[in-house]
Amino acid sequence: MKPVSILETRNLVKEYRARRVVDQVNLQVRNGSIVGLLGPNGAGKTTTFYSIVGFIRPTSGAIFLDNREIQGLPIHRRASRGITYLAQEPSVFKKLTVEENVRIVLEPLGLTRNEINNRISELMAELKIEYLAENKGHALSGGERRRVEIMRALATRPR
Repeated sequence: MKPVSILETRNLVKEYRARRVVDQVNLQVRNGSIVGLLGPNGAGKTTTFYSIVGFIRPTSGAIFLDNREIQGLPIHRRASRGITYLAQEPSVFKKLTVEENVRIVLEPLGLTRNEINNRISELMAELKIEYLAENKGHALSGGERRRVEIMRALATRPR
C-alpha cells in the first residue's frame, strides 16, 4: 500500500513591513484532496497559497511535502512534485490556442511529444472542450477560459 502523501505547513508566517498577514498557519492536506480557504478579505488566504506554491517566500515557518521541506524550492520544482494552484485571476494566454495553453505547462516536464498530445486529448475530452482546441484565448467566453485554466492545472497530474 502506497503511503498517503501530505502537504503540510507548520507555523507559517508572512509579514510585510510591520503587518502580519499570515499568522502561524498550520495545515495538513492529504493526497487527492481539493482544498479551499475561507475567510474575509485580507485574512491571508491568497498569501498562504502563494507561499505554498512558491510565488512568495514566507517570513518564517516551514512547508513540507511528504515530510520534506520544500519552501526553498522554485515554483517549477514544486509543480513537478504535484503542487498546483488555480488562480482567481484570469490566466489564459490570449494569443495562444487552447491546445497551446496546455502544451506550455507540459513541455517543461520532459514528456515526449506523443505523451503531451495524449494528455491534452484526455483533458479536452474530460472537460468536453475538444471543439475549442484551435481557438485563441482571446476568443473564449469567461466559462471557456476557466475550463482551460482548470485543464492546465490538471495537466501536470496534481496530487
